This record gives sequence, structure tokens and C-alpha cells, in this order.
Amino acid sequence: MVKTNKFPIGIFDSGVGGTSIWKEVNALLPQENTIYLSDSKNAPYGEKTKQEIIDLSIKNTEFLLKQNCKIIIVACNTATTNAIKILREKYNIPFIGIEPAIKTAALQTKTYTIGILATKGTLNSELFEKTSHSINQKIIRKEIIGTGLVELIEDGKLHSKEMTALLSTYINPLIEENADCLVLGCTHYPYLIPQIRELVGNKIQIIDSGQAVARQTKIILENHLLINKSKEKGTYQFFINKEKKVLEILVSDKSIRTIVSKKDF
Repeated sequence: MVKTNKFPIGIFDSGVGGTSIWKEVNALLPQENTIYLSDSKNAPYGEKTKQEIIDLSIKNTEFLLKQNCKIIIVACNTATTNAIKILREKYNIPFIGIEPAIKTAALQTKTYTIGILATKGTLNSELFEKTSHSINQKIIRKEIIGTGLVELIEDGKLHSKEMTALLSTYINPLIEENADCLVLGCTHYPYLIPQIRELVGNKIQIIDSGQAVARQTKIILENHLLINKSKEKGTYQFFINKEKKVLEILVSDKSIRTIVSKKDF
């Protein structure tokens, strides 16, 4: 029988964006087997009701549990803030969530103005509201709903004129309002960092939580004695319920073998 620590890490997102988290996890734990689930058919989650988000998160979790995943990363800010509490109550397996790193921004801002680019589902969630009230109340939070950004990434239009124009409308006001930190509150958004950097230069620090999530994954695996101690690289499987071309492009790497499969779920 296969030892439990050889079982895969499960990761799910509302689409391909969570691969930004997978890359950080894989960089830190290359020996771990991983299974990534891209629910692109239902993206974006940020426009759905809380109950719809919970139902989709349960569906994704059930899929990963059938693949014998030993831990599940909810690589979606909206799913984390709306559903992770229920997932932890329902299933006897460690879950790791993704939250906008506003506490980090609050500690690093010098102008006391921070921008938060996220989906409506994340910004309207109870967990986000609770976290927001835990930071210094002198800090001005500029919350931006990134309507349309996820859809463009999912459609393979990462470097399109439409993306540049849309980003400009969201980001330029932050410069005018003297924000010095921008929190990326969606796992799709790290793929936009080069374009955002072109818009803001060095005026604004861009903050995302990918590396912190990878470090937390390692800690939880160690605490549960679930670390894969193999010296060889793991197997990396990806499932998507829409056209797989964009996902293949995002995870292609000549140094490793990734297997991308289209599957209805």
C-alpha cells in the first residue's frame, strides 16, 4: 500500500489563476506530488452567491479527496473567505486558504494608504471584513473590484490591449491617491504583476501571498508528518473542465513534466 506521505497535495481554484500558488508550492516542495483542479467552467467565483461558492468548493474538494489528496489548498481568495470554515468542519483533512495580505501591507505602508485589488466575492465576505478591522484604523483602504480581469486571463488575453486598458482604470487612481502598497486579492492577479509594474514603476509595492502559502503548506505537512521525503521530483497533474490551452501555457516548464487533462467535473 502507498504510504500516506506519498499521497498528493490537492489544489483547487475557480480557474487557472491558482497555478500562481502551485508554482510557489512546487518551488519549495518539488518532491511533492500535486493535483491541480481548475474549475474554469464556473469562473469567476467572485460574482457568485455565497452558497454557490460553498457548493462549488465542496464539489472540488470531493474530487480531490477521491484522488487521495492528503492536504488541500484552496487557491482562491473568494472560496477561502466564503467557504473554508465549512470545508474544515465537514472534512477531516488539513485545508490551507488564501487571504489578501492586507496585514502585511498595513505594516509596510508609509503613506497610510493601501490598495486592495480583489473580486467582489472576496471584498464582500465576512472574513475579509473581519481581517480589515484588525488593522490600524488610520490606514485608508482603497478597495477595487477587478471586474473583467479573471475573464481575460481565462480567455488567454493576459497581454492584450483590453487588459492594459482595464488595468489602467483600476491602478492609475491609486497613484493619484498616494497609495504605496497594492495587495493582490485574487490568485489570478500575480500573472498581471509585469503589467502593473509598468503602470506604477517603483511607486507602489505589490504584495501577494503565494510564498507565504507555500511556507504554510510545508509547516502543516511537517506538523502532520505528511512530508514526502523522496529525493526525486513529484508528479504534477492538472485537470480543467474547459479548453486546456491557457492552462498548458501557464504551467509549461522545460525542466519538469506537467500533465494537463480536460475532464468534466
